[in-house]
Amino acid sequence: MAGQTISDRLLAARHSLAGQGLAKSVCKATTEELIGPKKKHLDYLIHCTNEPNVSIPQLANLLIERSQNANWVVVFKALITVHHLMCYGNERFTQYLASSNSSFQLSNFLDKSGVQGYDMSPFIRRYARYLNEKAMSYRTVAFDFCKVKRGKEDGVLRTMNSEKLLKTLPALQAQIDALLEFDCSAQDLSNGVINMAFMLLFRDLIRLFAGYNDSIINLLEKYFDMNKKQCREALDLYKKFLIRMDRVGEFLKVAECVGIDKGEIPDLTKAPSSLLDALEQHVACLEGRKGSTANTPTQAASQRSDVKSGVNALNCTSSAFGTVVQTADHEESLRLQALAEEEAAMNQYKAKVQSPTSSTNPFLISPQHQPSQQQPIVDLFSSPTQPTTNGTQANKASDDLLQLGNPFLDMFSSAPAPPQNNTPWMSNGTGTGAFVDDKSFSSVFGQADSNSQALNAGAPLNNTSTTNKVLTGDLDSSLASLAENLSINKSTQPPKECNR
Repeated sequence: MAGQTISDRLLAARHSLAGQGLAKSVCKATTEELIGPKKKHLDYLIHCTNEPNVSIPQLANLLIERSQNANWVVVFKALITVHHLMCYGNERFTQYLASSNSSFQLSNFLDKSGVQGYDMSPFIRRYARYLNEKAMSYRTVAFDFCKVKRGKEDGVLRTMNSEKLLKTLPALQAQIDALLEFDCSAQDLSNGVINMAFMLLFRDLIRLFAGYNDSIINLLEKYFDMNKKQCREALDLYKKFLIRMDRVGEFLKVAECVGIDKGEIPDLTKAPSSLLDALEQHVACLEGRKGSTANTPTQAASQRSDVKSGVNALNCTSSAFGTVVQTADHEESLRLQALAEEEAAMNQYKAKVQSPTSSTNPFLISPQHQPSQQQPIVDLFSSPTQPTTNGTQANKASDDLLQLGNPFLDMFSSAPAPPQNNTPWMSNGTGTGAFVDDKSFSSVFGQADSNSQALNAGAPLNNTSTTNKVLTGDLDSSLASLAENLSINKSTQPPKECNR
């Protein structure tokens, strides 16, 4: 299965046409492509969780709806997206999942479409159970164990009082148990989807066990100040801690096999077995069992010494896990900082594109900022410019479009140009002068009126006095002159032969 399928593209197009940008992003992050959700889609959804105008219930419900798909790839990627938002998104996303009644109902999920679907379905069921438990623990203690502050000085679990600590540890143990139940081997990590889920679980486990180790150290330091009931509960919690430490070691071995850097895998330093014996003897002493010799001052001092050595060993584990967590948090902060810088640069670019300045948009230049000397704009419908005093045209012929003038304006606004005598068909063969000059015409036809000459030659009437005379009504003299010319022309022409 390579690339997005037709159904993915159609679904994304449908959300685009409907204007549902959030649904389109969820669809893009949970395609049927056999790779983990792309970083750009996850980063966009993380950004959406930080926006006040984005509906967190709508986002969560869209992801839950995608988890109801029949395709195991879509369901797995929907769970991965939810897990990623719980880890790196705004805390109100986790708050909504913890406060709402909606959860992942995938305890009976099974993809029967292929062999790979059968193999991946158990991990989907376990992964969904862990996410439900993660939201439930947030509802119980009102904070996320993966994001809680750690450390000896001001760590929340390290400085918590005994009564509250005994109520908080069961929720932390339940979340760690749900994570360890994922129970995958190196051979099961055969595709990009389950690999991405494993990496998110690995990062959660590092943080959870670091807090778990701090809480056990706090419990041991207060152990000899507790009453009998609290000591009994603390002893049971410590025994479960030892079991989970072995399972965490197995999980870390799988992480080492799949290529995670050894520097990112902390070392587990186990407490000596004498610590457990000292805790049991103290509980037996409080319950008044027979054979208990813990009431002597020597035995009490030995028990406190064993507890102190055990706490020192757990402090080494806490330091190793704390270093790894700090490194991961620093890398994550750098990634978020780079993401914020990239987003700020993108917003600045969008603002620049949407609101162009005067340097980028010439139409927005104010008149006072316009340059004083500008190139003339060619007007195709204006009259030609008058010649300058030097007899040269102000505009060259190349300034006119295709070197063509406007014939309509030339007809009405300017006088017709006089006939040129440089064409061969109008010359007398010598290349100089007209074909028939005025003297030759007068010798043959006699003196004629200027108007008649103009009419016979086909030239336009340029004599303004004659034109005014015609326009004022002296029609008779003009007709007489015309008749005289016609008679002369008729007498000079030879008779035509009749073609029979």
